[in-house]
Amino acid sequence: MRKLVPPVLLLAAGLLLAGCGTAPAARSSAYARLSAEQSSDIAIHALGLVGTPYRFGGNTPEGGFDCSGLIGYVYNSRAGVAPPRTVALLSGFGASVPEDELRTGDLVLFGGGRPTHAGIYVGEGRFVHAPSSGGTVRLDHLRSRYWAQQSASYRRP
Repeated sequence: MRKLVPPVLLLAAGLLLAGCGTAPAARSSAYARLSAEQSSDIAIHALGLVGTPYRFGGNTPEGGFDCSGLIGYVYNSRAGVAPPRTVALLSGFGASVPEDELRTGDLVLFGGGRPTHAGIYVGEGRFVHAPSSGGTVRLDHLRSRYWAQQSASYRRP
């Protein structure tokens, strides 16, 4: 006489095998290790977008950018990395970096415990960001009068 395998065990075994058979994602959405070349490409591409109009919720050069849309567009197009879409979620993206260890391509976040604005560090104390309605993507310095007074943190994907 044959013993039947309980349906729950069959389901569990099927799910386990299906999980083992899936291909890994081609693009990581968080904690990617960027090469020096990718970091440089990110900074250069961000600089090339200076002058693009600001648009709340925007994430393309044709439609304009908000600050997190700019970051997402640049990282995705130059490194195949999809960062979180909101500034608040960017605060947990990658690893924290001290200011004296910043390199091109790192993220600059402003606003204490819950950041409200972000940009891409491009070297020599400068960053590219999409600042506000009516403005355009621009290059600013971390030590300018306004930004030096803001609480800043830095992240490296």
